[in-house]
Amino acid sequence: MEYRLESGRLNDYLQESRYVDYHHPAIQQEAGLLFAGCTNDLEKILAAFTFVRDELPHSGDIHSSRVTRTASEALRFREGICYAKSMLLAALLRSAGIPVGFCYQRLARHRPEGGYCIHALNAVYIAERDHWTRVDARGNTGRKNAQFFPDDPCREQVAVPVHPEQGEIDYPTIYVEPLKCTTDVLEQNDDCREMLAKHLPSRL
Repeated sequence: MEYRLESGRLNDYLQESRYVDYHHPAIQQEAGLLFAGCTNDLEKILAAFTFVRDELPHSGDIHSSRVTRTASEALRFREGICYAKSMLLAALLRSAGIPVGFCYQRLARHRPEGGYCIHALNAVYIAERDHWTRVDARGNTGRKNAQFFPDDPCREQVAVPVHPEQGEIDYPTIYVEPLKCTTDVLEQNDDCREMLAKHLPSRL
């Protein structure tokens, strides 16, 4: 897949923001623990990706009503939907000087009401290959099997491959920050279960 960068300045993909709040003490502490034994960026990417994917469940998978809205909130409460989990992965890696962006998919909702929802994941910059690779820390449940391969870092394996014949889309742009349609839904809802059922955006 050919990607488009929202910004041609690599440093933009290292910036801190309200949602990617990597100077928060808890994120700094967690990053220090995660990266203590790492000797290169690929090991750091794998450590952060595995942590966010496996140690913070997707709020929908655990039927939680909590809405986490920033990277530090996802870390504090140890849960989040894909929007918050992608913020946390970006925060951990940006804190280590690794550029990270945000990517999106439009996925079919396999429920009686049908329709579509926007799913968030990340793209990480592999400096030694001058290459961007998507990683999806949503959480592996059911048939989902997202991976990062440090021995083959240009290879992608996301949680949900798209099916264009079903109207699904892999959006090609790598964004600097989470898109407003995703942050708005987090800010405007207090019950995660209702948010997931009724209020997720269906298009960018």
